Amino acid sequence: MSRQDGARPFWDGVPARTVRRGHFWIAGERVLHDGRTYQRGPMFAEWEAPERVTRPYPVVLVHGGGFQGTEWLDTPDGRPGWAQRLVEAGYATVVVDRPGHGRSPLHTAIVGPMGPPFSYEGGRQIYCPPDPSGAHTQWPFAPDDADAMDQFIAGYGPLPADLAVSEDMDADRLARLLDRIGPAILLTHSASGPGGWLAADRRPGLVRAIVSVEPMGPPFADIPNIGRLLWGLAAAPLTHDPPRATPDAVRDADPATLRLPNLAGLPIALVTGDSSAFAAAGLPIVAALVAGGAAAELLHLPDHGVTGNGHGLIYEKNSDAALAPVLDWLDRHAGAAATQGDA
Repeated sequence: MSRQDGARPFWDGVPARTVRRGHFWIAGERVLHDGRTYQRGPMFAEWEAPERVTRPYPVVLVHGGGFQGTEWLDTPDGRPGWAQRLVEAGYATVVVDRPGHGRSPLHTAIVGPMGPPFSYEGGRQIYCPPDPSGAHTQWPFAPDDADAMDQFIAGYGPLPADLAVSEDMDADRLARLLDRIGPAILLTHSASGPGGWLAADRRPGLVRAIVSVEPMGPPFADIPNIGRLLWGLAAAPLTHDPPRATPDAVRDADPATLRLPNLAGLPIALVTGDSSAFAAAGLPIVAALVAGGAAAELLHLPDHGVTGNGHGLIYEKNSDAALAPVLDWLDRHAGAAATQGDA
């Protein structure tokens, strides 16, 4: 429906703010196809920083599933998302579109085949399934609001059909992003969770902390329409000590012996909501990370007085309240506030 004459423009009521912002690309590999050269799987990155950055490390926000970086920008009901709130808290932020998603171009002849399209039914099942208990109170619009659901589903596309190849691309691009921006905090959601472990494995000196919101799991899970976590925490291989040459060697090992030397001591918080079916994977993932040597812990929102949340907790009605314990955790584990450039 078009705006009626005299109605307030959509930007009214949004506070003006002064920030620095820009964008860049993490280029993909050059590949030959039918005698021509193409780029495979670039990653789009947009950054934003407050006038005065007061936190020592930027936050890299990595979207989940078949979605794109826009999930961090605004909520479905029009409020500022976690990306803006982090900037307001003094962080520089980098929001990426994973290879093959959003503004990161793809062609199946170059990137590889894609999985099934993302359906309305799939979206409802993941984010706002029927809830006879009435415990999931924070979803930002009524499940039968057709216009709102159209807007929500519009951002979704298919995932690459080969989960291991997709995670390898994600980890490579994230690692090279860190090479460019320096030490950073990774903030992942859902299907991007394994990419966080893999990026930290590849650049252990550049990942200072990971916050993973309901990451894909549990270890060795077979995710319908997506793929299998063949190496336990990821579909692509992680570095173990002693080395494990095959996925079967990882699966058959005593979990207590699966050391992850490049994640040793790394602060990791797994954020879960109380009304999400995906939250059950949190404790097994934490156990695997702790066994590997990481300083991982569960950040269960009800333990911090935040209730009613499902898998989309980063943009539900109480998204600001859900972010508060994350900000507190970062204050404790990712360095004290220090204005960049100050002595």
